[in-house]
Amino acid sequence: MALLSVTNSISLFDDELHESFVRASGPGGQNVNKVSSAVQLRFDVRQSPNLPERVRDKILSSGDSRLTKDGVLVILADRHRTQEMNRKDARDRLFGVIRKAAHVPKRRIATKPTLGSKKRRLESKTKRGAVKKARSGKISLD
Repeated sequence: MALLSVTNSISLFDDELHESFVRASGPGGQNVNKVSSAVQLRFDVRQSPNLPERVRDKILSSGDSRLTKDGVLVILADRHRTQEMNRKDARDRLFGVIRKAAHVPKRRIATKPTLGSKKRRLESKTKRGAVKKARSGKISLD
């Protein structure tokens, strides 16, 4: 049972990933009819003991169309001609989903506008008001 590192803090056991090989469409010539090179990777998000609760909830509530009702993430990889490349592609895409869910955005610190930016804003408002006032259409006939 190998341990697969996803992030610094998240690792998955190899037996949590269930791979099945199916025939792929696309390039491959006559070979495409004989070899099952596409990979269907299934990962049970709901039952995984190695996913933190926050990451699990984020994946399950993401609305990803690859999620089943039972909380199983199904990834089909058939971009490449070889089974090994498709296997790597499927795992990379799974790890990408987990990494995205594990990412915590940096909190924004609210700041006040500077004195210079306030002055520039007021000057532009004054100029704009003058332009609009000039458009008022009052023409003196003197």
